Amino acid sequence: MEPFAEPERRWLDEAREDTAAGDAGRSGGAARGGWIVAEVTLSVFRGDAKGGEFVDYTVEVGEGQVVLDVVLTVQATQAADLAVRWNCKAGKCGSCSAEVNGKPCLMCMTRMNTLDVSKPISVTPIKTFPLIKDLVTDVSFNYEGAKQIPAFAPRAPDAADGSYRMMQQDIERGQEFRKCIECFLCQDVCHVIRDHPENKPNFLGPRQFVRLAELEMHPLDTADRTEFIREAGGIAYCNITKCCTEVCPESIHITDNAIIPLKERVVDKYYDPFRWIFGKLTGRD
Repeated sequence: MEPFAEPERRWLDEAREDTAAGDAGRSGGAARGGWIVAEVTLSVFRGDAKGGEFVDYTVEVGEGQVVLDVVLTVQATQAADLAVRWNCKAGKCGSCSAEVNGKPCLMCMTRMNTLDVSKPISVTPIKTFPLIKDLVTDVSFNYEGAKQIPAFAPRAPDAADGSYRMMQQDIERGQEFRKCIECFLCQDVCHVIRDHPENKPNFLGPRQFVRLAELEMHPLDTADRTEFIREAGGIAYCNITKCCTEVCPESIHITDNAIIPLKERVVDKYYDPFRWIFGKLTGRD
């Protein structure tokens, strides 16, 4: 697949010719000496909780650059007050979540050559959370939800020195969930809170279900969080559309491996008729 279609490809050819001829590079370009590929228009949302608007910026884009590169170029050369959250620029911190052309993604993992640069590229903050400024949102809802989750409660140690013994097969099921980088893209696309913010007090969202599944499937954990998952977690609100799984940059199978098993635990405890009869006969919950 060609990185850019014509006429954008001509930019690369011309730049390479300049390099071969010993040209010092294009003046004003952020990427010099054979790396300028195209001139694109970035339509960035500027504003705060009171309102805002889209502002267009024309930027020269280099081969191999990602959206975050271009946004930072805008910040460095045209809009010093542009607010954007980022850290590692390697897809591991989860800080640079945004919506590019309406699609939630990590800006540092979205290459410019995957976008149609012949049209303005829109960059907006993630929709589900309150806007602070420009591309920065208040994601504290997620941290407050995490505080509610019952903590890890390990069983007694296996040895007198306080150590435990586990087999690799015992922890494999929960290891997937530890890949979460808390980008909160799954929270952003979850229609339960994206389209219905009134559900936030009663629904923790897919990110916290991943955390709950990690704890529930830990071979040393002894806590029973089923009631919490049902009540405070609000897992019944989820109708397993798998939109959270589709957007996860770490490819965690959120719906199949976390949410559905948690739903099954709730159903087994509260809605299994045989368990209900057994509880009535034995006096056990």
